[in-house]
Amino acid sequence: MRKLRRFAVRQAASAGLVAVTLLGGLGNSHAITIELKDVAPDRIERQRAAADGRIPLSRTPDVDRLAERLQEAGVKPGAPMLMRIFKETSELEVWLEKGDRFHLFATYPICHWSGTLGPKLREGDKQTPEGFYAINSRQLRHIGRWPRAINLGYPNTFDRAHNRDGSYILMHGGCSSVGCFAMTNPVMSEIHGLAKAAIGDGQRYIPVHVFPFRMTDAALSARADSPWHDFWATLKEGYASFERTKRPPRVSVCKGEYRVEDALPKSAAAAEEPQAKRGRRGRARGELMLGALRTHCPEPLVVTADGKEHTTSATTDRTPVDGQTVTQR
Repeated sequence: MRKLRRFAVRQAASAGLVAVTLLGGLGNSHAITIELKDVAPDRIERQRAAADGRIPLSRTPDVDRLAERLQEAGVKPGAPMLMRIFKETSELEVWLEKGDRFHLFATYPICHWSGTLGPKLREGDKQTPEGFYAINSRQLRHIGRWPRAINLGYPNTFDRAHNRDGSYILMHGGCSSVGCFAMTNPVMSEIHGLAKAAIGDGQRYIPVHVFPFRMTDAALSARADSPWHDFWATLKEGYASFERTKRPPRVSVCKGEYRVEDALPKSAAAAEEPQAKRGRRGRARGELMLGALRTHCPEPLVVTADGKEHTTSATTDRTPVDGQTVTQR
């Protein structure tokens, strides 16, 4: 029966089938559901490994040594966090703040994601989304059968502006999924714990940047004929900003399009906020908004004669942040 399963998987990969279900014998029954189109064929191997009990997957960090790994990296539990997902290479990165910059803490293999490169457009299309998302405390709640899961927040303001729909797109455990990112239970437990600690220590929004591939000039140029090239070019701005500054960029949705601005250094952002305006745990408002997806058009910066930058308006207004309203300078 195992030989039959492996033969069917090889045939599915060579034929480019979208979905295959493999059933084991009655005494040891389980199913592998593969949503595969034209990229990341190693998804088949990971699903087979998970079904055979070969967990953790290759290249998985030692989740049993989380405390030691945090200490070795020089970061504390509860440090501000950013996640990046790359569909083509089936990788999820966790970056943690240390000093003024975010440092790569761990890279996890994604056990399974469904569909192909390109954004999710509608409910039931079996696609995983792409874009800029933000996680808050409500999105860490127990969801369905998964004890540890994170709701990505799809559709966000950009998605809704383009009439994209769908619901409950998660990062969760296991290794089978349609439209979500399945991370295996041990890995999802670690990611969920890091996110819960960051939010518990005052980070209101954890940015999650979902990319089709590493957004280099060469990679984008190689896909110049893709119908998603222009959309990917806007995602590349956010990728490039983080690569430059190693801080989550300020991402806004303005007139239905993503707008990206480099984040200020942590020290500079803190210096702009008087102590009286500091919020939870003494954090500056700018720190509390780190990673939020803003739903307004950013005000243009004006450079004065002495070289200092300021916006055209210094007033404080009420700015919606992807479904919520907050006071933002």
